[in-house]
Amino acid sequence: MEDNAEQHRVPVLIVGGSLVGLSASLFLGRLGVRHMLVEKHAGTSVHPRGRGNNLRTMEVFRSAGVEERIRAAATVLAGNHGILQTPELAAPDAGEWLVRQIDEKGPPTHRLSPSAWCVCSQNDLEPVLLQAAVEQGGDLRFGTELLSFEQDADGVTAVVRDRATGRDGTVRADYLIAADGPRSPVRARLGIGQTGPGDLFHNVSITFRSRGLAEIVGDRRFVVCYLTGPDAEGALLPVDNAEVWVFHAPWKYDSGETLEDFTDERCADTIRAAVRAPGLDVTITGKAPWHAAERVAERYGQGRVFLAGDSAHEMSPTGAFGSNTGIQDAHNLAWKLAAVLDGTAGPALLDTYEAERLPVARATSARASARSLEHSHPGYEPAPGAAAGLGGPRGGLLPVVLGYRYPRGAVLGTDPELPVVPEKMDLSGAPGTRAPHMWLRRPGGGGRLSTLDLYERSFVLLTGAGAGGKDWYAAAELVAGRLAVVIDTYRIGEGPEADLTPEAGGDWARVHGTSLDGAVLVRPDGFVAWRAAAPDRDADLDLDPDADREAALFTALTSLLRRG
Repeated sequence: MEDNAEQHRVPVLIVGGSLVGLSASLFLGRLGVRHMLVEKHAGTSVHPRGRGNNLRTMEVFRSAGVEERIRAAATVLAGNHGILQTPELAAPDAGEWLVRQIDEKGPPTHRLSPSAWCVCSQNDLEPVLLQAAVEQGGDLRFGTELLSFEQDADGVTAVVRDRATGRDGTVRADYLIAADGPRSPVRARLGIGQTGPGDLFHNVSITFRSRGLAEIVGDRRFVVCYLTGPDAEGALLPVDNAEVWVFHAPWKYDSGETLEDFTDERCADTIRAAVRAPGLDVTITGKAPWHAAERVAERYGQGRVFLAGDSAHEMSPTGAFGSNTGIQDAHNLAWKLAAVLDGTAGPALLDTYEAERLPVARATSARASARSLEHSHPGYEPAPGAAAGLGGPRGGLLPVVLGYRYPRGAVLGTDPELPVVPEKMDLSGAPGTRAPHMWLRRPGGGGRLSTLDLYERSFVLLTGAGAGGKDWYAAAELVAGRLAVVIDTYRIGEGPEADLTPEAGGDWARVHGTSLDGAVLVRPDGFVAWRAAAPDRDADLDLDPDADREAALFTALTSLLRRG
């Protein structure tokens, strides 16, 4: 390398600027962590793919202040729901709705969350995340490729290249996040293996324009339509419900078929045959390879390098679990990196990233496999006996989307033998689960907010507005001072001591599984870290029931932050 090569020093280097890398940048920026992101491509995705953003992902984006921007970018598909399968799209009464709504088996989501599912294609979502990340001070460098990296006891040294100028530079970082995709060079460099079935199927994703197709589709506002006609099959996805569409054509990749074999003429003929409309106007505008696979990394990182997103896991596309799991990986890792970098937590806190997220990836991948068998994508031929190998619950989406839990990690009072995805979702404040949602108001006519809106930048202690809550409030101030950490404490209830008041007479203690004089400690990512009942009741932490609140909270936080 040249002696005059650029040299940079940042706390965190992110490799990869797609959905997960951009999300990591946004989350770190909002937590005040300086970082650099490098992405080898010149800009964000131009191909409409990866459109399903689940309930938990939208909660995460809500906490990061971008939920409404994303919904604005997604308005054109806001009325699209469900999966249609038909042998003849031109026949309105042919076929069947495999799924009418996103999660027909689950309970009404408005009772569980302040957010909702969102259909926003990757090419629309990434620019929103990019703009928001830059606004938070992120140093994002597209057209810049990671060439190599080495790590030592104190950090990571990476060599990067500006692909436009050919100039190399070095980046010295405390930590590296590898969000560099399913063929992750970083994962390969670390020698981390993968488990799972491997490749599932191969498609060519074709973007095209057709005005006549909207007339054929009519008012059937699907998210995806599986076309299963005798002459050709594929998956049709609307982009604007009017003229722009995507068609996933089966690709015999393993038989030597190449992307170049998919000429514009062949693609147009395949689309017409699958729709069963020989005279349909079709103008091909783009093609991209798509390799669907199921693999999970054996580890989530090594030393000061962490995997996130597709570098850590690939999943069957049915259910859109892959990108959502990756975004939530980044959310889990961001607050832990921020806590370690500012000295709030010990380095061992970062070990909990793998302890928490790897089991979630494995469990989610298994659920994605089950969904792919229920709603098979064209071109996918499950191996004989595949269904028999899938254990565990196969009900609605919500238990895996919102109800997953961390039996081990930066949590206290959990049962480590519990399954990560429960058979029945329970969001009642148990440690290791996503904290419950309930609507609150600030006294004096203040605005409406969810409990989930309280969580992002610090640990939060929820308690009641009575005498017990006053004691917890005082204890939190003392512990925050002793540990030099920020603890935001909210007394919930009625009366002059309340910081927040539940709507419609809601009972915060019942919702959170504690007593009016108890307390619940919630992590910056919105997961319950610890729960304490009143002193005369058992707590989730193994403490003397008569121990005072300051000692209990000090012990809990010291353990959670690996300060011992």
